[in-house]
Amino acid sequence: MPTHSRAMATHRPIPSLHRPVRDWVLKAFPRNPESGIDYSNPQGDPGLFGPDSVTWRIHADFPGMLSGGLCALMLQTLHPRALAAIWDHSNFRQDLVGRLRRTTTFVGGTTYAPRDLAQGMIDRVRHIHDAIAGYTADGKPYAASEPHLLTWVHVTEAYAFLQGFRRYSRLSVPTPIADRYYDEVRRIAEALGASQVPASERDVLNYMQEIQPELRFDERSREVLRVLASIRLPVPAAGLSRELFLHAGAALLPGWAVSLMQRTPVQRMKARVASRTLYAMAPVFRSALRDGVASQSCLRMNRTPDILREFPPGNDAVRQESSSENVRTTR
Repeated sequence: MPTHSRAMATHRPIPSLHRPVRDWVLKAFPRNPESGIDYSNPQGDPGLFGPDSVTWRIHADFPGMLSGGLCALMLQTLHPRALAAIWDHSNFRQDLVGRLRRTTTFVGGTTYAPRDLAQGMIDRVRHIHDAIAGYTADGKPYAASEPHLLTWVHVTEAYAFLQGFRRYSRLSVPTPIADRYYDEVRRIAEALGASQVPASERDVLNYMQEIQPELRFDERSREVLRVLASIRLPVPAAGLSRELFLHAGAALLPGWAVSLMQRTPVQRMKARVASRTLYAMAPVFRSALRDGVASQSCLRMNRTPDILREFPPGNDAVRQESSSENVRTTR
């Protein structure tokens, strides 16, 4: 892969017709300088994955990531012990937008930030998890640091992000690319304390089959979905924006989850319509956000952001600077 000078690898101007979309996204998910993350420096720092990873491509696609993140949250409501940690220890009812923003910052940071900053984010989340424990409504113990629950949360997110990319991007994702993605991102889950993390698409599908006896759709699940359905992003046409991305996220749910969550024919129809709508709109989002953290990180590595438009070569020789040793799995 050729390198490019930073002088040559500059951002192309955002088309004026796409600026309203850019403003919409940045109001909902501002690039917060208070996070302390500088994605442009230090030069040559690949972070935990680097520019030759599949992860940099999947996580650069805003439509797939937002819809995928919402899909993952829906799936997470199905595990009673994982949901209990959210129910008892978060203010999701009052600040669901803030929760979504913090999750977005964590995923973006661990994907693209320089290595030390990304590792610091993982260490902070592990510390927070250590303080979260309790009992479900029927008396079963839970702990946010429990490896089994961490694996569940990770799998829902990785699965949903990949499905979002598949549904709303223009790139097809063959099984070897999907396998590579799952093998790459599991290092974050393992660094957080997860165990037996699926490392391929077949492993993920088998995992989802095996965990279903632990899942249920109960009143707590319904309550979280009601809160999610009433979320108001601080943007124009907040209701329409919410409906589009929520239903586009629901379109990514696996069939078994659609059945378990008792999705109605009307809800399924709305998901199909939203899916087609977001697919049509996705190129506008990409154009409007072409100077985002993924592009900044490419420039940090002296690479043109255009490399993100296609998947990297598949041979192991270029799997790059980011081996699993890049992430500490102990405190």
